[in-house]
Amino acid sequence: MRLLRSTDLALRVLMRLAVVGESSPTTREVADGMGVPYTHLAKVVAELQHRGLLTARRGRGGGLALTEAGRTASVGAVVRAFEGEGDVVDCEGPVPCPLNSACRLRGALRRAQEAFFASLDPLTVADIAAEPTGALLLGISRRPGDGPPPQL
Repeated sequence: MRLLRSTDLALRVLMRLAVVGESSPTTREVADGMGVPYTHLAKVVAELQHRGLLTARRGRGGGLALTEAGRTASVGAVVRAFEGEGDVVDCEGPVPCPLNSACRLRGALRRAQEAFFASLDPLTVADIAAEPTGALLLGISRRPGDGPPPQL
């Protein structure tokens, strides 16, 4: 199973905000630090804000801040929110699978997907941003020409 890019970014934004302390980086600063397009990160930030996991204030003195709900959010819940509850495979797609009525694979994949989410459910954002990860998160800053961003 491979996570969507937006899911990866959401988790990394939450982790980064979990360790920045009192500072409130802007969306642009976070995007630049992660080496991702501002417009893509802005969409992720908007979704995280809509879900109450962070606050985003505009203007002077503004920036991003993790809410208490964001700090204690289940990683599994965040991944579900961004990935959706759909099946791993699209058996009902434009050309429905001819095995659909007697297939055992679909159920097995659904159970595997639920096991994946269940393994992430007990972890919180605070857990995955704890040391030694926290110090590394604070040290990551991207500059033009640095190559691809690190995957956490």
